Amino acid sequence: MKKKVIMRAMLGCPLGIAVSYIFTIIISIVIGDGKYYPCTPDLIVQTGSQLNAVLLQTVLSALLGAGCAGSSVIWEMEEWSILKQTGIYFLIIAMLMMGVAYKLYWMQHTVGGFIQYFSIFLIIFVTIWLTQRFYWKMKIKRMNQQIKKNRF
Repeated sequence: MKKKVIMRAMLGCPLGIAVSYIFTIIISIVIGDGKYYPCTPDLIVQTGSQLNAVLLQTVLSALLGAGCAGSSVIWEMEEWSILKQTGIYFLIIAMLMMGVAYKLYWMQHTVGGFIQYFSIFLIIFVTIWLTQRFYWKMKIKRMNQQIKKNRF
């Protein structure tokens, strides 16, 4: 199990960096002034330079990707209920995401900023969870229908 977590985490590092980079491109396009914004201005001020800010964002994005990918083994814990799997996975991912988002100034450093960012995170998490659940229920239903069909 440990080996699986480590392997997934290693694969998650570049994925986390890639996702973060894609978001910087999207944000730069949305701002629409023709400039590229690799990170938030507050992070640049906090770290002392744009290079330091981008380096920190890259490292923490890799950590976030590793955490998300590594903790995905929770879904393979067959002796756990779906509620336990979801709860533990959610807690791990939420702590990682909120910590990284706070450190990188992806959210305002206020109670309102935290609540807003957490709410968006929660909506995305629930949407993905429900989509996955629906997908797998449909897939299992089709497999069961195929088994019934093959029996007769």
